Amino acid sequence: MTKLQNAAAFIRTRTNCVPKIAIVLGSGLGGFADRVNVETAVEYAEIPDFPRSTVEGHAGRFLFGSLGCVPVVLMQGRVHYYEGYPMQDVVMPIRLMRLLGAEILLLTNAAGGINPAFRAGDLMCITGQIASFVPSPLIGPNDDEIGFRFPDMSHIYNETLSDCIRSAARELNIPLQNGVYVQTSGPQYESPQEIRMYGLLGADAVGMSTACEAIAAVHAGFRVCGISCISNMAAGISPTPLTHAEVQQTADRTAPLFRSLVEKAVLRMAQTIKENTL
Repeated sequence: MTKLQNAAAFIRTRTNCVPKIAIVLGSGLGGFADRVNVETAVEYAEIPDFPRSTVEGHAGRFLFGSLGCVPVVLMQGRVHYYEGYPMQDVVMPIRLMRLLGAEILLLTNAAGGINPAFRAGDLMCITGQIASFVPSPLIGPNDDEIGFRFPDMSHIYNETLSDCIRSAARELNIPLQNGVYVQTSGPQYESPQEIRMYGLLGADAVGMSTACEAIAAVHAGFRVCGISCISNMAAGISPTPLTHAEVQQTADRTAPLFRSLVEKAVLRMAQTIKENTL
């Protein structure tokens, strides 16, 4: 807890913003910050004992400000397990945003499509997840100030918040898939045999982040929702070899729709807070 408290104390020397909604910006969504009235930017590298994002395209900073009249904090770039950090460090940013006051967490990512009905460029509301292929972020001594030792994971993705995403998509006339996300450790892409296995287990999309963050978020008391950009079809489904450049290109191409959906959904979520209907 000391690292977390030190990080929070440092943030408070830079901003008094108490965010209501925290948003993790995945690949292609870094430009979403243009839609936010940013008051303060804090680089991860400035925060004591804080993990730094090393992935190309991930800026590596917190942005504090407002979207409409909603106070928000954005993670412009996340930390991944495959970068070599312990899982507790990977989810440290999630716990920090909760400690700073955020109540809702919107997770976004670029993911590989497993469901054969999906196409590259689709957006998917995350309805459930499989995290059994990476270590749990809750392993080790439990900090009761953060959450319970054995948190329930029956409803990781809040249905009311997911409905906000769906209604926003309908209003914007953006096609939206629904599905289960599976996290792998990476950094290698999955083999065709692994993809077939994940499909048999019920996964619709696969990626190298998000599920561990969602576990830590539920443990800390966040209400969680998520959106994936299907940036490519997974190995064995795609006829061509997978590359990070392809993922980034599709994420960038889909970004305008993705940004519009996130903005509209966040405003709807803010209304649910105001009406106390969560």
